Amino acid sequence: MLCGMQAVILGLLLTGPLSLYDIRKHFSAGIALFYSASFGSIQRALDSLVAEGAVEVSDADDSRRHRKLYTVTDAGRLRWRNWMLEPIPDGTSAETVVLAKVFLLGRLEAATDRAAVLETIRESLAATVGSLRALGSELASAAQELAPEHRTVYDYQRATLDYGIRAHDLMITWVDELRASRR
Repeated sequence: MLCGMQAVILGLLLTGPLSLYDIRKHFSAGIALFYSASFGSIQRALDSLVAEGAVEVSDADDSRRHRKLYTVTDAGRLRWRNWMLEPIPDGTSAETVVLAKVFLLGRLEAATDRAAVLETIRESLAATVGSLRALGSELASAAQELAPEHRTVYDYQRATLDYGIRAHDLMITWVDELRASRR
């Protein structure tokens, strides 16, 4: 299973070979809005992808600078496509994964795959928001029994749950708009 950073790197490499510095520039130029990464974390992800056969490394033509170029393999392309099509795993930051997948969505060749990714994202978000709403109902029932001195603590903790529900609702609306505009 790919981690988010590995998937983003594979997606970037789909356009052609890149050096570590090129990849870092891509992160700084837009990906950092939803996924921050240091040189070290990018290098570790690249090393892992090379060890797994998803990426190949070679010396650049200007080898006096000892620059390495990374190229995605066929196996890496397949792993990336599978990651794009899989549901958002429970326990992950949905916003980060959703933004990464949408950012890279144009790199999927088939329109049917792009539509499937958006549908899978929407289903994952809807399931999560359903779970959050159910939790909210349970907490509201339990809150009726709270002593007054605990009510303030509950109210602020409940506000964070409400934020999560609203954030997921917003993402669902956004994904629905994307789906509608791509038909």
